[in-house]
Amino acid sequence: MKKSYYLLHLAVVLAGFTGVFGKLISLNEGLLVWYRLLFSFLILFFILRLLGIPAKLAPKEKFSIAKVGMLLAVHWVFFYASIKYSNISIGVVCYCLVSFFTAVFKPLIGKTKFEVSELLLSALTLLGISLIFHFDTSYQLGIAMGVVSSAFAALYTIYNERLVRTFDSKLINYYQMLGGTVGLGALLPAYLYFFPVESIIPGLQDTAYLLLLALFCTVGLYVTFAEVLRKIPAFTVNLSFNLEPIYAIIMAFLFFGESKEVNASFYVGLLFVTASVILQTFISVRRGRQAMVKGSL
Repeated sequence: MKKSYYLLHLAVVLAGFTGVFGKLISLNEGLLVWYRLLFSFLILFFILRLLGIPAKLAPKEKFSIAKVGMLLAVHWVFFYASIKYSNISIGVVCYCLVSFFTAVFKPLIGKTKFEVSELLLSALTLLGISLIFHFDTSYQLGIAMGVVSSAFAALYTIYNERLVRTFDSKLINYYQMLGGTVGLGALLPAYLYFFPVESIIPGLQDTAYLLLLALFCTVGLYVTFAEVLRKIPAFTVNLSFNLEPIYAIIMAFLFFGESKEVNASFYVGLLFVTASVILQTFISVRRGRQAMVKGSL
């Protein structure tokens, strides 16, 4: 059991490194995400073949999974754009808005009642982001992109939750990487027309970073996550991933000196965001215990 908790902590750290690679890789966000999807798809292709897992699904099922992969691709594009137009700290803090958009989108899509507690806690996160938004006008474009990224991340989570009830999680990941690669690849010519680059082929250093990003922070993260779920409840795993933005900010401060780029309003906003996460965790733990008590009766 102790080994599983170490693996869980490793998975959270790997998730935190996604923002760091976004800063290290010199490609623009569109090419960065496309190569990340492509490399991840190829790695998963060989893993499925190595493990002897058949990837046979009906064409309609493949398409239903692959189109959700486009939501992930768009989320990643705006996430890395947020980092490149601002910094890692702002990109990962804006990601905390996923809970706000989930609280709004999920009842609308599922035609269910809104959870008042989720909306209030999400409003606290929104207040924190608004404080961060005003700390430096040069970062407002990056923050706006981070907000859009969070909206697509929420949509991806909602629709992905439906898929895992029906399909094997390995195949979901495989076809989503394929769908994202093909879908974003079709949009890249138009994207590069408006955002031209000198070369679409990454250099050796960027290729190395992309391979590390795909192998460790995409496929490796997924494999570790799956291994952890065999021993640790999903509830505990999901709560532990609340630490991801904290790890990413610490790494940004240590390796990129971003602490010099932010002021007091950033820290006040971060305090509100952190308070929201802590309160959400407390409420989730309380609900989990109540559910366990009811289940034992």
